[in-house]
Amino acid sequence: MDGIPKRFRPGYLKLLASGELQARISKAYERLADCDLCPRLCHVDRTAGKKGYCRAGKDPVVASYGPHFGEEAPLVGWGGSGTIFFAYCTLRCVFCQNFDISYMAQGDLIPPEELAEVMLGLQEAGCHNINLVTPTHYVAPILAATGIAAKKGLSLPLVYNTSGYERVETLRLLDGAVDIYMPDMKYGDSEMAAMYSDAGDYAEINREAVKEMYRQVGNLVVDENGIALKGLIIRHLVMPENQAATGQVMKVIAEEISPDAFVNVMDQYRPTFKAKDFPRIARPITRREYRDALNAAREAGIRNIK
Repeated sequence: MDGIPKRFRPGYLKLLASGELQARISKAYERLADCDLCPRLCHVDRTAGKKGYCRAGKDPVVASYGPHFGEEAPLVGWGGSGTIFFAYCTLRCVFCQNFDISYMAQGDLIPPEELAEVMLGLQEAGCHNINLVTPTHYVAPILAATGIAAKKGLSLPLVYNTSGYERVETLRLLDGAVDIYMPDMKYGDSEMAAMYSDAGDYAEINREAVKEMYRQVGNLVVDENGIALKGLIIRHLVMPENQAATGQVMKVIAEEISPDAFVNVMDQYRPTFKAKDFPRIARPITRREYRDALNAAREAGIRNIK
């Protein structure tokens, strides 16, 4: 259990002690019965086996879990980030690098009681946090599992690792329960979001969602060893021919969120899944395109670029 940050108590422990966590769990399951957790607003009863856009049911499908060392340095430390990869997704990104999970839903059905044991196992393995990857459609069982695990000694920061396509109303269920938000800010242009992710409202919804995340947790805070305790980590994937409208994204971050936000400008785009059917994104990015993206971030006034 060496991965537990010293002198740190995650927010969900306070919510558990006050009874608020149980109230949030109940509210989340109520919403699952007429599902409006994500911006798709399917309004299907997932508690009765009905499925909407994401195709997920009541309980999570987990593709894999374990210590992960490929995340941002403040999450990885020496013990790794305790990642849990959830199947299905609320987007349809044609370039998805995890399409076997998000589209094909490889994984096992794991109810909250078992998910809680997974969390505790990651803590016991020395991970520094519990990193929930693509969690939006599973907010209810994730909160339930967190409550169960917390009663059994879970005390790691909870990381909400998301595409950024989130409803503010859902994020408010997580206020105080999530310690670290790690959203994508994929697009600054609605036309590109519609074409590549089937989400023409992405830019607007994403902007308001990340603003709410920042309101809840603020800028990233790390301990004396550089391990993340609380705060916001933003990811932006640079795309060929500036198809993500990087400059617009960076302007939103600097002007509407925080110029001191931790921003990871990522260079690992590659044309996976269906991307080769779209000529403008059917190749990796060039060094110049990545350099231009970094310059756009600096010009916008971002001061904490990784």
